[in-house]
Amino acid sequence: MNKYYVGTAGWSYEDWEGIVYPPVKGRSFHPLEYLAHFIDIVEINSTFYRPASPGMAYSWLRRVQAFARFLFTVKLLQVFTHQRKDFSLKEVDDFKKGIEPLAVKQRLAAILIQFPWSFHDTAENREYLERLFKLFAEFPLALEVRHGSWDRPDFHEFLKEHRVCYCNIDQPVFSNSIKPSAIVTNPLFSYVRLHGRNYKDWFREEAGRDDRYNYLYTTDELEDWIKRIKKLAEGSDRVFIITNNHYRGQALANALQIKNMLTGEKLQVPATMLEKYPVLKEIARKLEKGQIDLFEEKVEAGGSDVEKQRAGAKDKDKKPC
Repeated sequence: MNKYYVGTAGWSYEDWEGIVYPPVKGRSFHPLEYLAHFIDIVEINSTFYRPASPGMAYSWLRRVQAFARFLFTVKLLQVFTHQRKDFSLKEVDDFKKGIEPLAVKQRLAAILIQFPWSFHDTAENREYLERLFKLFAEFPLALEVRHGSWDRPDFHEFLKEHRVCYCNIDQPVFSNSIKPSAIVTNPLFSYVRLHGRNYKDWFREEAGRDDRYNYLYTTDELEDWIKRIKKLAEGSDRVFIITNNHYRGQALANALQIKNMLTGEKLQVPATMLEKYPVLKEIARKLEKGQIDLFEEKVEAGGSDVEKQRAGAKDKDKKPC
């Protein structure tokens, strides 16, 4: 059985046009079906804002029916994770009905229960988690928490007792943030989410979604995660790796690089990505043979915006705003 499933968080981004997706498309083009040629899992983010309908789930399944190992993870509705008050059992049932087709067809990897950084480890919050776990117990569950107060062995044991997967994340690390890890709490699967390391915009109130997740990982940064991912694979049957640094297709770029670094397998690269990253034109032949990393570590004179951002990210003692 294949251990690693690597993919992106979402697929519907305007700034992917002409970079991830071709500028000229056929009448039958669909971005999900197109992506399934290059990755083997995708995280559905739209379910965070509104429940999917069964019809929508069936349409996703039709788009990937030619790809036997392709899986979905779905993000839990925000009423359960960010509002946390006054949700109804109807909202629970509606969410379950919407993703049931994915589960029946064995395409559902997990429900991702993602809480914001402001959600801290307290007795009250642990009770709330226990309630959520029971409400959705018939599905595989992964939990993402971002505040450092949760980084405790007894909490990991708490998740093991409920057979909930701890989500290992990469994010800008401040003094009270969860740090990169390789923690297994469910032997059936592990989950990794890479958000980028945009220190400048992560807590900036005026920053939009694109600003916060505008980051391209270097090979050195990914090599550290390859070690963690392989460690996770030693303790779990499968590892789901999701790149969430989506801006201008960087998530797909890093996802392809991770696939190559993990398995050395031959890879396809969208032609539009070759145009966005001209260096790929020269190395595409070797890349297809699994002989070279996706991106060269080059710094032009003066440095790019991304490189300047990384330089600023070295100040690990910066306090969140």
